[in-house]
Amino acid sequence: MNILHIDSSVLGDASVTRQLTASTVAAWRAAHPGAQVQYLDLAADAPAHFGADALSFKLGLDLSQVNEAQRAENVATERYLAQFLASDVIVVGAPMYNFSIPTQLKAWIDRLAVPGRAFRYTAAGPEGLAKGKTVVVVSGRGGIYSTSEQGRALEHQESYLQTVFGFFGITDVRFVRAEGIAYGPEQRVAALRQGEADIAASLVAAPAAEAVSA
Repeated sequence: MNILHIDSSVLGDASVTRQLTASTVAAWRAAHPGAQVQYLDLAADAPAHFGADALSFKLGLDLSQVNEAQRAENVATERYLAQFLASDVIVVGAPMYNFSIPTQLKAWIDRLAVPGRAFRYTAAGPEGLAKGKTVVVVSGRGGIYSTSEQGRALEHQESYLQTVFGFFGITDVRFVRAEGIAYGPEQRVAALRQGEADIAASLVAAPAAEAVSA
């Protein structure tokens, strides 16, 4: 099993999601001896925001015709995409920033969305090509959004990640959630306790890759 461990919080050691992604990966490794882990810190080493130079890769242009800036962007895109496609389980630390995800995490996702690699268009509509993977989204939120219709309407973090990974063909998306962490020390402790419970729950079902091969 190949596990890709991703952090995107800019808070360093103060980050709740970094604490919980580390616990999640440790739990998955304990449950799956021999698992190999690659680590990606998007706050420390973020992809450039998606721009015109990166578009040449998605358009399928002849790489002999691109300039140096385009070639460098294509190399970066291929590195992130190949790493993602080679992973069986992806643990994504995704704090909520202003109702959505960090820009660093969005820039990484933009590098994955390459037609013919992560998805393709068919006569019947789009088809995801990254099937058989498990994604564990480690979600951190200052407020509480999961318990009310209004809260669920405001958040574009978990819902976005569920949508985009689903577009890539990944139907096994699990959530480890710590919310209300800005409501004071007691709620922060309770949120972390809930996150740890979610980690245990995330291990109950077999990863999609194993279920397919079983």
